This record gives sequence, structure tokens and C-alpha cells, in this order.
Amino acid sequence: MKHVILLLILLGFNNLFPQHKYTLEESIQFGLKNSKNLKISQSKLLGSEAKITETNSQLLPKLSFNAGYTRLSDVPPFEVSLPFVPTGPIKIEDVVLNNYSFKVSLQQPIFTGFRLLSLRSASVKNREAFVADYNKDANEEAFNIINAYWNYFKARKLKDYIDENLKQEDAHLTDTKNFLVNDLVTKNDLLKLEVQYASLRLKQIEAENSLNTSRAVFNKALGLPISDQTEIADVDPQIDFSQLSYDSLLASAMQSRSELLALDFRVQAGNENVSAAASGWYPSIFLFSDYYYNRPNQRILPTLDRFKDSWDAGVTLSWDIWNWGYNSSQVEQAQQNLNQLSTNKELLKENIEVEVYNNYLALNAARNKIDVAKTGQEQADENYRGIQEKYNVQYATSTDLIDAETSRLQSQTDLVNSLVDYETALARLLKSSGKRIY
Repeated sequence: MKHVILLLILLGFNNLFPQHKYTLEESIQFGLKNSKNLKISQSKLLGSEAKITETNSQLLPKLSFNAGYTRLSDVPPFEVSLPFVPTGPIKIEDVVLNNYSFKVSLQQPIFTGFRLLSLRSASVKNREAFVADYNKDANEEAFNIINAYWNYFKARKLKDYIDENLKQEDAHLTDTKNFLVNDLVTKNDLLKLEVQYASLRLKQIEAENSLNTSRAVFNKALGLPISDQTEIADVDPQIDFSQLSYDSLLASAMQSRSELLALDFRVQAGNENVSAAASGWYPSIFLFSDYYYNRPNQRILPTLDRFKDSWDAGVTLSWDIWNWGYNSSQVEQAQQNLNQLSTNKELLKENIEVEVYNNYLALNAARNKIDVAKTGQEQADENYRGIQEKYNVQYATSTDLIDAETSRLQSQTDLVNSLVDYETALARLLKSSGKRIY
């Protein structure tokens, strides 16, 4: 009894606080916020920003510190024997067995054959490419959420239609049983309706499973637990019958597709990488300065077992005169990578053109299907009403009624399918034309 009371209390609370129903916009926002793919894309973007900091740091002075300790083996001190000194050898300097060294170095690149400047520019271009990648991934995730949302909507709608038809079929069975008692129909008429009822029950089971499956896919698209009983808000698909221009859509795709923008930035980065590879043909020039604080300091004679400081400064030039084609091979690799990027860009343009055209045709076909499906549903509804009225006064047979019910359910299914196909086709076309759909 206590368990029953607790269950009633919980049900009462559920009624007081009904479950939130997600709109399409809320679903997109929530799904993008929880998207693991976007988190990966964001991580790549942050990594590219760190690469810019890395390349910038190579252009700035480098300050380093080194310290060391060395223990030397014992050797005789440095002594000199003179013939006119009868007291014995003269000690020049003591042996210092413990050596301590501290060094602070400063190095500033002056000219590196444009390598550092090219690498910095390449890292900036790559960062812009990752920004475009992130936008592409966000659009892809948004489309997946939109597709999952409308599939959930379709499954729920079809389940409602089957439930409604099942209730009406149950009412027809009750009427037919009464007709049979009054000898207005045959036993076969009742059996036909019972078979139709069983068929609808099977469809109801399938529709329930389809609804649960589509809800699970929707939950995962939003980053929710797969078994959550998530609900979506009631929505009326809005059909825009104005014709979209294929030429304007294609022009938009060629100008705004994130994949093209990303490849364009990577081509620019490839050019910079070629310049960086060619830097090996030029000399490198660095300024340097060192400060020493050693015990003993080897520059100070005689050697003393105490800390002394000293410093140096200068300029270095290094130039590989011959390295057996190393520089040429580096440039060739960078150039071939650039050629691959350029060719991929041209291939991508061709694929985008085909994609936009196919999606454009698919949208027009979906729009035309809606017109046909609406007409078919109106005719099926009118036919069902007429047959039902005739059946109630026994001017129509059970076969006529079953055919009318089947046609009406099929017309309802066709209309829902065409509406959902239109919504997903529109989102797919807008996405392929480079427009932001979230």
C-alpha cells in the first residue's frame, strides 16, 4: 500500500511539473553545447593558436641558463724548477678539484632566410583553416540534430495516426458486432474487420518501436542518456514555396563553404611552407651574448678557487654550402604538398557543384510531393467519411470500409513523410550552399 501511495505522489509531481519539450532551436543549441565532435574541433583550434605562439617566440630573444658541477681527479700542482732557486720548485698555481659553472646566454635571430617569418605566417593561415573546420563541424552537427528532430517528429506523428485509426477500428468492430446480432452483416464481415484490427495492432507495435528508436537517436544527438523519455514541442512544418535560385546557391557555396575556405587557407599556408623550406639556401645570422660566473673562471689567470664573472658578445653566421641536396628535397616535398592541396581544392569545387545540384533537385521534388500528398489526403479523408456513413446504414461493405481506412492511413503517412523530407532537404541544401543553419 505504501508503494502505491508513493507511486501516486510521484505521478502527481510529474503532472505538476511536466517534462520540458524541446523546440528545434533549443535542440540545436543544446546539442551543439554537448557535442563531442565540436569539443575535438575546439581542441584542434586551441592547438593551432598555441602553434602561433610557438612560432612567434622563435622571432624573439632567447634567454637560457646553464649550471654545472665537475669533480676532477687529483693531479700535482703546476710547479716550475729554477736552477738558481735552491729552495725547490716554485708553485705557479694550485690544483682546483671542484669546478662550478653558471652561464646565462642571450640569442637573437637577425636573419634566417625568411624561415621564421614564413613559419609564423603559415601558422596563422592554419589557424584560420581550423576556424573554418570548426564552422563546418558545427554546421554538420546542427544538420544531424535537425535530421534527428524531424525523424522523431515523423515517428511520433505516424504513431498518433495509427493510434487514432486503431480507436476508430475498435468502434467499427463494436458497431459490426451489433449489426451481426441484428443479421445486418455476415460473420465474414466481422472477421475482415478483426483481421484489419490485428494488422493495425502490428503496425502500432512497429510504430512504437520506431518512435523509441528515433527518440534514442535524438537523445544521442543532444548528448542526453539514450533511454531518456525526451519530448519535442508540437510543431507545424513551414513550407516556403518560393523558388530558390540554383545559380545563387552555387555561388554562395563557392564563396562560403567552410571546407573551401579551410583548403584555401591551407594552400596559403603551403606557399609559406615552401618559402620556409627554401630558407636553407640562405645564411642564418644571430646575435649572441653570454655571461659567466664560474669557480674557477678559466679566463682569469692564475686559476683561483673562487667565483669570478666574465662575459662575451658577438654575431654568428652559418651557411650550408653543400648538403647533398637536403635543401632541394625539403623544397620539393613542400611544393608537392602544395600541389596536392591545390588539386584537392579543385576536386572539392567539383564535388560541391554536384552536391548543391542534387540537393536543389531533391528540395524541388520534396516540395512537389507535398502538393500531391495533400491532395491525396484530402481525397482519402473525403472518401473515408463517405464510406463510413454508408457503412453505418449498410450501403457499403466491410471491404469498402477497410479499403477506405487503409487508403486514409497511407495518405496520412505519405503527407508526413513528404513534409519531413522537405524540412531535411531544405536544411541539407542550405548547408551545402555554405549557409549557417544553426
